[in-house]
Amino acid sequence: MKRLSALLFCIGFSFLTIPQQMNAQTSYGWEIGFWGGLSSYYGDLNPVFSFRRLGPTAGVFARKNFDGRVCLRFGGSWGNVGGNDATSPNAFEQARNLNFNSNVFEGAVVLEFNFQNFHSRRPREDKPVSPYLLAGFGITHFNPKSEYKGGNYFLRDLGTEGQARGEEYALVTPAMIAGFGLKIDMNPSWSWNIEISNRFTFTDYLDDVSGTYADYRTVAGYHGDAAGGLSDRSLEVGDVRIGERGRQRGNAKNKDMYIFASIGLAYRFVSVGCPAY
Repeated sequence: MKRLSALLFCIGFSFLTIPQQMNAQTSYGWEIGFWGGLSSYYGDLNPVFSFRRLGPTAGVFARKNFDGRVCLRFGGSWGNVGGNDATSPNAFEQARNLNFNSNVFEGAVVLEFNFQNFHSRRPREDKPVSPYLLAGFGITHFNPKSEYKGGNYFLRDLGTEGQARGEEYALVTPAMIAGFGLKIDMNPSWSWNIEISNRFTFTDYLDDVSGTYADYRTVAGYHGDAAGGLSDRSLEVGDVRIGERGRQRGNAKNKDMYIFASIGLAYRFVSVGCPAY
């Protein structure tokens, strides 16, 4: 009877402690999600950081929560950016008359810092809402293009600033990422993520504009008549060609940048390990 009583006591004690052990072994480590929103570009065809042209953007991500504060996020994204001198209030830019649009494809690794405990390993201490900061590194592929006389042309291949064949700029650039956002819990598994983040690229050719004009005849000699026409489009809107050789076409001192503003949905994997006795 003593052994039976001791056995029943141990079984009962085990059932009482299992919920606590399960709670201690609950993992809130990984999340996956997707997001969509708007993109904007800042560079030689939008030098005053206005939002004259907004494009779509979307992405997917996986996030590792180390605790309630620090997270590491891996993501892939797509966006469409562009600029058009025709919408500028500046007289020189209107006369320059350049435009572009480009798809940007990005892979990124980002570190996040939550200002409050969010999806931690201590659920009772979690907050339903937390602002956060983010910083990281990405690799971006871009390829600016423009419409000309009824056709669409990829501008990099045309050497519009006098680049000879084989001297064209690279279509892949590193980018530094920084931004902020807000996380909102819906339930233990799902949460909303609202975010604005900047991409500071290492290229000045996201828009195909950087330095000075080349002689349009030289450009045409390298890449054809369409290349010569796209290197200087001032005669399409005016009577005087402004693209003299060596005249400023863009600002080579500043690199280009693009911005994503997004709303995303994240799913958290909540797994329960076997209790230890």
